[in-house]
Amino acid sequence: MKRLLHLSDLHFGRDRPELLRPLVETVNRLEPDLVAISGDLTQRATEAQFRAAAAFVDALKPPVLVVPGNHDVPLHNLYVRLVKPWKRYRRWFGRDLEPCWENDEMIVVGANTVNPLAWQQGWFRSRSLARIRRSFAAEERRVRVVVVHHPMEHTPEDTKELMRGAQRAIDELADCGADVILSGHLHTWRVAPFAEVAGRGVVLQVHAGTGLSTRVRGEPNDFNLLEVGPDRIHVERHTAHEDASGFRLAETRTFRGGAGRWALAAEEPQPESRNGRA
Repeated sequence: MKRLLHLSDLHFGRDRPELLRPLVETVNRLEPDLVAISGDLTQRATEAQFRAAAAFVDALKPPVLVVPGNHDVPLHNLYVRLVKPWKRYRRWFGRDLEPCWENDEMIVVGANTVNPLAWQQGWFRSRSLARIRRSFAAEERRVRVVVVHHPMEHTPEDTKELMRGAQRAIDELADCGADVILSGHLHTWRVAPFAEVAGRGVVLQVHAGTGLSTRVRGEPNDFNLLEVGPDRIHVERHTAHEDASGFRLAETRTFRGGAGRWALAAEEPQPESRNGRA
């Protein structure tokens, strides 16, 4: 089993400084094979905020895959947002907005779902879907993971607009054998399979809340740790202590299946409190 740690919505510039060191120490202690950050590293895409986000990533010992979120393009500078939306992001996190990482058990592909013209509402581009399809084309053995900022499914309680192309993306990702989609944006936690797509597969959606932001929307700061295998995916939600002294294991979900078809396993006892490596 390989270990994939999922962070989202750090929002440097509106972060909790007292939680920064405990988060870094917890991530490094868990020793995942990869850390995936699904966007919104900054609050307003300033140089200072990107510098702080880059310092955070540099402090993490595992390899890190990052995709941008809508807050990572300038909001108030309309010229920069429309003409050079990725200039600052690329200066600190590289030119590739859709990175890929792989090992012998999983392949992780990032997709940029940010639409600078609409700013908040996302957009799953056709070229991003084509790239994912090519990356997954020959995969039957490894678990296939997609990392995006915007979710492709909302609950009735979600007030933000669903991104453009969401249903098409679900259909095509199921069709090409995606196993897991990691996302953020809503600052709420959710782990569940999508509804089965035309008999082709059941993709597992994993939303993270916010790792560091003060904008917690009634939920604690959190991150996900996934243990990934060919026929089992175990998801742990780690949440921050109220005094910001660290993180604890709060909830778990186990899914069984494989090859793009996943179902929730029998209910497991939920942990009362747990720290450190799973």
